[in-house]
Amino acid sequence: MDKVRVNLKERSYDICIGSNILSDIGSRLKLLKTSPKTVIISNPTVFKLYGKKVLNSIKASGFDVISVIIPDGEKYKDISTVQKIYGELLRHRLDRKSALIALGGGVIGDITGFVASTYMRGIDYVQVPTTLLAQADSSVGGKTGVNHRLGKNMIGTFYQPRLVWADIDTLKTLPERELLAGLAEVIKYGVIWDKKLFDFLEDNTRKIFYLHKDVISRIVTRSCEIKAAVVSRDEREAGLRAILNYGHTVGHAVETVTRYKKFLHGEAVAIGMNIEARLAEMAGLLKIHDMLRIKALIDSFCLPSEAPKNLNINSLMASMQLDKKAVAGELKFILPEKIGKVRIQKGVAKDMIKQALMIYSGKTPGK
Repeated sequence: MDKVRVNLKERSYDICIGSNILSDIGSRLKLLKTSPKTVIISNPTVFKLYGKKVLNSIKASGFDVISVIIPDGEKYKDISTVQKIYGELLRHRLDRKSALIALGGGVIGDITGFVASTYMRGIDYVQVPTTLLAQADSSVGGKTGVNHRLGKNMIGTFYQPRLVWADIDTLKTLPERELLAGLAEVIKYGVIWDKKLFDFLEDNTRKIFYLHKDVISRIVTRSCEIKAAVVSRDEREAGLRAILNYGHTVGHAVETVTRYKKFLHGEAVAIGMNIEARLAEMAGLLKIHDMLRIKALIDSFCLPSEAPKNLNINSLMASMQLDKKAVAGELKFILPEKIGKVRIQKGVAKDMIKQALMIYSGKTPGK
């Protein structure tokens, strides 16, 4: 098992990454010294695959555990779903020492973290991510939240888990589209921080497709190491942590405008990374060779790199203006200077943003 520590003083926790470790989650929970009442939050697909194993492990360790199953999909990541979960927790009389277990992907993790941060003003939660996107990115760092129809993750908190328990064997049952979407976030870490990781992804495309265990373990662990390093230095996104948003300014707008129905989160981020790399090249920050390498790696994993032609550019711009990263209407982009290094860029001209969006949506500037 690989172990990565997120150092946040009294809020520090471990990210444990291994193979066939789901059945050990119960014994690890005992070390957290929570109350006997524990709730697993999951969706029908994941719970059918792994719920029994996790449930039995937790029960065998002496916990009184129940499950709350919510619908699968980004469109259900909203306040109405949160209200339903609150109701279940109250009906089962969870107290301030109880804990929640997020068993699933990024949506489950975000909702569970938000509920944990607000139920009785905060209870413990543990991330048990089952998708590549969640294992490599969203389960780490304590960002929780739900969507509003006008914007993604506009309602949320910073609230760290007590533990992240990632079993890479769960990726074997992941649909190929979900696996590839998770790779977008791994590519992100290569661009923003680690050129060697980027090179490794280029050199091991085939092994990643076939879930070569050592390769998958390496890219998940390295992604977690990078995120842990960033979060440990800037927990609440006062500065450095903003670099984790590379591809997300455009990506979140794409998700919002398409009402979370056309693209998975990682797919939208892939589009965003490509467009924002183009924006960096147009601004004279990034060499065209590196821009093309970024696009080629995105394409090599069958991820979308262009916005759909029928997307309205003005709608995308309006959505970006509402993004929580915008301040006083001024957009903030994370733009690569080279592979392995990015900068936080404010004041990008709107005409340049529109031009980059148009290039990758097949539109003609001015239309």
